[in-house]
Amino acid sequence: MARIARDVCHGLLERAGIPVGGDEPFAMRVHDERLWDRVLAQRNLGLGEAYMDGWWDCDALDQFFTRLLGSGAEAAIKPTLRVAAGVMRSQVVNAQSVRRAGRNARRHYDIGNDLYERMLGKRMVYSCGYWAEAADLDSAQESKLDLVCRKLELQPGLRVLDIGCGWGGFAQFAAERYGVHVTGISPAGNQVAVARERCAGLPVDIQQRDYREVRGVFDRIVSIGMVEHVGPRNLRRFMDACDGLLSRDGIMLHHMIGSIESSNTLDPWFERYIFPGAVLPSVAQLGRAAEPHWVVEDVHGFGPDYDRTLMAWHANVESAWPSLPGYDERFRRMWRYYLLVCAAGFRVRDLQLWQWVYRRPGVRGRYHAPR
Repeated sequence: MARIARDVCHGLLERAGIPVGGDEPFAMRVHDERLWDRVLAQRNLGLGEAYMDGWWDCDALDQFFTRLLGSGAEAAIKPTLRVAAGVMRSQVVNAQSVRRAGRNARRHYDIGNDLYERMLGKRMVYSCGYWAEAADLDSAQESKLDLVCRKLELQPGLRVLDIGCGWGGFAQFAAERYGVHVTGISPAGNQVAVARERCAGLPVDIQQRDYREVRGVFDRIVSIGMVEHVGPRNLRRFMDACDGLLSRDGIMLHHMIGSIESSNTLDPWFERYIFPGAVLPSVAQLGRAAEPHWVVEDVHGFGPDYDRTLMAWHANVESAWPSLPGYDERFRRMWRYYLLVCAAGFRVRDLQLWQWVYRRPGVRGRYHAPR
């Protein structure tokens, strides 16, 4: 069995143009020959866990996965019963219920503000920057925040609901630059504490709660990196909740990572270690969820900008690692794997980045989408 697994995996790597051994930055260096059985049995989960355990290395994981994902090698390894069982479970269990959603958010966003402070840049914005005219990460994030504000047509005094406000980056920017009143919500306590501190003295109210627990009426609704955590089972309910919170002539924007195909599950390695309960929505799933309450005024895709953002985050973490003593080497390898696999996913366009702008049926006048 071991020889068969090795031959199968070597064949797939060869098809992807990835050498086993060698000096190329994308070459795979194997330290434990049990790797091949593990990959054949557990697919992506086995490959990721084996990297975390030090069974293999690569100098440039982003280049490795750019080649691997671009070759379609994953589809050649058939799912095991364990993988199939996970898919079936997703059909009957709502992994994004109010209770589970809060727990899922805390598992990722409450791991340590020190890590995120060093990784994300001065505004601590944990989403794709907009690099059209930006030269560095901080300017790319400011460009993205300003783009969102312009798409929402913000004006002084408007009431804005920021669903999944993170560490308060958008709320602070919008209140300072556009004079709006922002209510930001997040289920993650560490995020809420930092957001309140960052937004002190501004017309910003940061609350620790789920979107299903919000009451009131707002002129604008925005979410940045939140819809991925809603889950396809709850997309309609999410949109219905927004319908009850947005004023009649309001504008809504959702900024999200998307998938090129509809699914109810996330890659099992990412589900276990990075984003429990998350599912990347497809265009079809988002379109169905918008019926019948919403007019889609604009869809703006700039997925390649996330490749550049992730590479900047990776560089920040690697340079700051000596100042992060609270994380062990296995965590470092896990985090490196996460960032660089995602960078490759955007590079080969398996992953998408969208901003969707919505208004209600019956609102007159043309919407002019900024870029």
